[in-house]
Amino acid sequence: MELNFSSMALANSKTPCFGLTPTGTFSNSSKSLSFASHHPLPRVSFSVSSTDSLKLMTSRKVMAIAAASSRDLEMSNLTALSPLDGRYWGKVKELASSMSEFGLIYFRVLVEIKWLLKLSKIPQVTEVPSFTKDAEVYLQGIIDGFSIEDALEVKKIERVTNHDVKAVEYFLKQKCESHPEIVKVLEFFHFACTSEDINNLSHGLMLQEALTSVILPTMDELIKSISLMAKEFAYVPMLSRTHGQPASPTTLGKEMAIFAVRLSEERRCLSETKIKGKFAGAVGNYNAHISAYSNIDWPHVAEEFVTSLGLAFNPYVTQIEPHDYMARLFNTISQFNNILIDFDRDIWSYISLGYFKQITKAGEIGSSTMPHKVNPIDFENSEGNLGKANAELTFLSMKLPISRMQRDLTDSTVLRNMGGALGHSLLAYKSAIQGIGKLQVNEARLNEDLDQTWEVLAEPIQTVMRRYGVPEPYEKLKELTRGRAVNEESIREFIKGLDLPEDAKSQLLKLTPHTYVGAAAALALAVDEALHLGH
Repeated sequence: MELNFSSMALANSKTPCFGLTPTGTFSNSSKSLSFASHHPLPRVSFSVSSTDSLKLMTSRKVMAIAAASSRDLEMSNLTALSPLDGRYWGKVKELASSMSEFGLIYFRVLVEIKWLLKLSKIPQVTEVPSFTKDAEVYLQGIIDGFSIEDALEVKKIERVTNHDVKAVEYFLKQKCESHPEIVKVLEFFHFACTSEDINNLSHGLMLQEALTSVILPTMDELIKSISLMAKEFAYVPMLSRTHGQPASPTTLGKEMAIFAVRLSEERRCLSETKIKGKFAGAVGNYNAHISAYSNIDWPHVAEEFVTSLGLAFNPYVTQIEPHDYMARLFNTISQFNNILIDFDRDIWSYISLGYFKQITKAGEIGSSTMPHKVNPIDFENSEGNLGKANAELTFLSMKLPISRMQRDLTDSTVLRNMGGALGHSLLAYKSAIQGIGKLQVNEARLNEDLDQTWEVLAEPIQTVMRRYGVPEPYEKLKELTRGRAVNEESIREFIKGLDLPEDAKSQLLKLTPHTYVGAAAALALAVDEALHLGH
């Protein structure tokens, strides 16, 4: 059990783990610890634009259940089942407002209220007349003012109903029974809906908020950090390694540019993935809707409603939206993560070669037994969390599109784990960004390797020999360089003995491993033109 707000709501006197009590305390024979504010969450709300489209806003104002000391937070971190809710909470907490149980309940409340408001605007539904401004403000106030206490009340109702969505419906009825206008139409909350009508839109809004407010901006920060490296180190020559062996030189900046462009392409694909929603009733046919109001174009109404929430409408569904878009979305994040693993491993390798030094902070320990060491822990942490994230993302993308016949419930419990996959991804991105900030290029070490590998000039020499018709150029360079020590002197002597035009020979004699980098610098400097970032 994770000691968070959802656990608090579910706690009862029979909960044995850790002495968890109904009031949300961690107790034993000697101490009692409140952990109520372990997860203070930013308030989320919708604002309606002039075109009546909904835009999700995340306020900077923080909701705290109660004040807690740093000791309280440390103790609750120690009892969290997942490190995301414990050790790493400070780095991933911004996802909590959207991807938590609180976020799910909040969006269910929003969807239920917005559906009632939509019904009030359909002329044929005479039983729900147009609401007055006062009623609309009251309903919007429930959304805007939704709090942890409200979420706990929903969970309290759920303990009786044993149904999470029905608990939201009952909560809203309780909230509105004191309003003289809304009380007359309470039974139109959840009208003609199956629970999955509410849930699929809520999950879509959760993902949309998490991506827009947290994941995509952090991806952008990471890509910008790497692109800055590309431009800063555009002219820093570096020995390439293919198959682990010395190869034609490049520049450090150009190698960073490759990762920035690769990551930005996946970021673009992610931002273009349409998050879809359905609102077609129990099996996707509007059966209940038509039985009550046969003179209404319900598919059109559903499309208007879904798109008003900022989601794309899927008209062909069973009881559930089939989650194909989720599979695409999670696969894209997984591919972004794969590329970042490649980056982490390359930076790790460059650090091990001495190409990068790491800036240290006073008091930090690199190794518990070897005082001289500064380990590349940020990139190792990033790589490890990316692997964990991708395992979950792969499972989600493979499982969610599969549901027996018109629906089974296996997706319900799986969907509750989306936050973990995004959380480990976010943690990895932040670790990589932190590691980049500690890097310092060691040009002396880079130059040392270049000075010792004059054999890499065999490539341009044999290529120029081919141009001018010198016979067997590859074979002659192979005889000169393979298995033999090659240095500046031997390379220059070889060039001088070639039957080449003087200007070609002169150009070859000017080459060094430091200058034989082709268009690498230009590619690095132009990296921003190839990036796809948010604005």
